[in-house]
Amino acid sequence: MRTILTLATAMLATAASAGEWKPLFNGKDLDGWTNRDGKAPGAGWVVENGTLAIAKPKTGDLWTRDRFGDFVLEAEFKTDGNSGIFLRTADPKNNVQTGIEIQVNVPGGPDKHSVGSIYDLVAPSKNAGKDGWNKAVITAKGASLTVELNGETIATMDLDRWTEAGKNPDGSKNKFKTALKDFKREGHIGLQDHGATVAYRNVRIKTLD
Repeated sequence: MRTILTLATAMLATAASAGEWKPLFNGKDLDGWTNRDGKAPGAGWVVENGTLAIAKPKTGDLWTRDRFGDFVLEAEFKTDGNSGIFLRTADPKNNVQTGIEIQVNVPGGPDKHSVGSIYDLVAPSKNAGKDGWNKAVITAKGASLTVELNGETIATMDLDRWTEAGKNPDGSKNKFKTALKDFKREGHIGLQDHGATVAYRNVRIKTLD
């Protein structure tokens, strides 16, 4: 009887944990994060008062050690310039061509390079950015990507519609040498160091079945 109860308890615990939120940044240190080589991050990124920030720009991006497929990602950010959140990146050493970037920037646009855009692919429907802290919610489910910024859904994408390298469905050009429909649908999540001062907090993820 004890064995049966123990097994039942374990099954219930597993079921309860499925789809629950998991912090990617613990607010204390860089546990779970690496540089592009999969090694411990350098001194360019620091943790101060529960915030993850670039102390010395142009020292490199930050990557999750784990890989993720279908998920909801939440992150708050504050920046004085260009940065980004990379999704499902197959190779952090070649993030530009193996990952999709959600643009982090100061308020502006909307265009395919402004805050909240799916970079070079989909412009946000409006400029939903604001000065100070912003909250992004990014959902990746199969071929579907959705970006919410400060409580508003501003960009959606169906990867299966991107059938040609270097071209968006509307005929405009993009930077990708591979058709987006052929991108891997799992990979690392990255925080970009593009030379601007940027900070993140309350970074968490919920995996989807």
